[in-house]
Amino acid sequence: MIPQNFKDILANTDYAGFYQTLSMIIFLLFFVILILYVFTRPKKFYHEAERAPLRDDQ
Repeated sequence: MIPQNFKDILANTDYAGFYQTLSMIIFLLFFVILILYVFTRPKKFYHEAERAPLRDDQ
């Protein structure tokens, strides 16, 4: 049998629930780490970045 799409591949494996849970955990960890990274940066970092487009290079 040739699978028609990705859903068929995951639905026909023995560990389909495990792969779905693992992918959800990785997805959530990525965004939690991203949020922590953004909120732990010093405000000075963002202040310099927000002024960058307005700065004259001359």
